[in-house]
Amino acid sequence: MPEGDTVYRAAARLRTALAGKILTRSDFRVPRYATVDLRGQRVESVGSYGKHLFVRTPTASIHTHLKMEGLWRTYRCGQRWTQPRATARLVLGTEDVEAVGFSLGKVEVFPLADEHTVIDHLGPDLLGPNWDPAEAVRRLERYPEQTIGVALLDQRNLAGIGNIYRSEVCYLRKVHPATPVRAAGDLLALVNEAQRILSKAAHDRYVPLAYMRHNWGCRRCGTRIVRRVLGDTGPENDRITQRERGVWFCPRCQPEP
Repeated sequence: MPEGDTVYRAAARLRTALAGKILTRSDFRVPRYATVDLRGQRVESVGSYGKHLFVRTPTASIHTHLKMEGLWRTYRCGQRWTQPRATARLVLGTEDVEAVGFSLGKVEVFPLADEHTVIDHLGPDLLGPNWDPAEAVRRLERYPEQTIGVALLDQRNLAGIGNIYRSEVCYLRKVHPATPVRAAGDLLALVNEAQRILSKAAHDRYVPLAYMRHNWGCRRCGTRIVRRVLGDTGPENDRITQRERGVWFCPRCQPEP
């Protein structure tokens, strides 16, 4: 599933393509919003919060979530789309650009004043201007017996981390993902580490040190990286389970609790 850095970059591309322009096309290819027509409205802003993306006009907020396979692409008007047309779920067009959301997991339209209802339950946005590490720590501490690997995925604690970065944060902090929150050490340092690597991934490039490196040598000690499914006893050959819930760690640098 795309993580906060991917959504942040997608919002930046859409902002460049659409912000300040008048919509000449709004094609919602989901039954609930098929009759919504935003043509003639100006795109005031485009932003993200965690894994959620918003395109805003003076009256409406278009909310999308990529879920598993969603992506946004922008094209010059008349340019051939590079994804199957049948997978397009939302098309926003101006005089010179088309922004197309393919295979989006969620498409919603709210009155602009109601946008907050989508994110009110979420923790601080790791890539937001008002990132609050103390609040993220407070939320993590509410459930001290929860494993840190599960807690980092819970968007109600801090918004933006997925499977890649929970493995990376635990690796960098030398914490086994199955460690209870209460025993995970310096939580403030941990959430700041999460913000640092997600920000690097969003603005520059981040090369994973543990994620998807099963059987490769640890970059610190050389021990083979191990992959486990946290809190799940599903079959080892269940590739979807392994990809979505698997965690990667060094058994030497991150001893099991």
